[in-house]
Amino acid sequence: MEYFLQQLINGLTLGAIYGLIAIGYTMVYGIIGMINFAHGEIYMIGAFVAVIAFIVLGLAGITWAPAAIALVLLLSMAFTAVYGWTVERFAYRPLRGAPRLAPLISAIGMSILLQNYVQLLQGARVKPIPPVVQGGFTIIERADGFAVNISYLQILIILTTVALMAGFTALINGTPLGRAQRACEQDKKMAGLLGVDVDRTISLTFVMGAALAAVAGVMVTMYYGVIDFFIGFLAGVKAFTAAVLGGIGSLPGAMLGGLAIGLIEAFWSGYFSIEYKDVAAFSILVLVLIFRPTGLLGRPEIEKV
Repeated sequence: MEYFLQQLINGLTLGAIYGLIAIGYTMVYGIIGMINFAHGEIYMIGAFVAVIAFIVLGLAGITWAPAAIALVLLLSMAFTAVYGWTVERFAYRPLRGAPRLAPLISAIGMSILLQNYVQLLQGARVKPIPPVVQGGFTIIERADGFAVNISYLQILIILTTVALMAGFTALINGTPLGRAQRACEQDKKMAGLLGVDVDRTISLTFVMGAALAAVAGVMVTMYYGVIDFFIGFLAGVKAFTAAVLGGIGSLPGAMLGGLAIGLIEAFWSGYFSIEYKDVAAFSILVLVLIFRPTGLLGRPEIEKV
């Protein structure tokens, strides 16, 4: 029971990170019906900005963890927001009226470009940082010495994810920008005729998704303490899987899918062979899509005629 509880905590932490990245995928797909395959690289750039920012702040003498984390989050979100806007402006907007294959190829090309761009700037070696947040709680301790622990960083990751999820849900349901996004999701042409600035709404959606990916990048940097230029590919594939599993286009579905992928990986790694944890996650995805093609919380797409 104690081992199960420890893996549950680890899975929720990992799933929260996947969920943050998956929301960016599902927001973009919900509005323009296309997958931003450069989103994983945006997350990777956020992680690199976090490493550089932590080093600079340490040299500047800002070592109090709450202040340092807040500043790093703001810097990472600002930088990745610019990259998110750039991806939309140059890889998607010129091809918005083209067949769907064209922007898909463009996004894959942008992903490769960003990956190699970071490799050239930062090198191919891994980038470590010292622990930023240490300590935690011991929930249960057995007589044989095994203890169920939850670190302060895990609590921070889970609470940050819950807060961002609640904030974005409130934004989409109760603000003019959220209404514009929902209008564009239903019918971009009609939304434009009714006064919605479609280009601005889509750009802001990319910016918001990139900012969320930056938060995930900062959390991963602090959680694992080491990153490289290739982390965006695998995390992007898993976050996309989470978005599809939960129901592409649904924000709660993206978070649910992220938690599901994280829990599957954690429990499989804990009870079976860690080498096959990705096989387990993708197998569950296949089974869900066989019996529920729209995902766990997705809705059937109604074709407009």
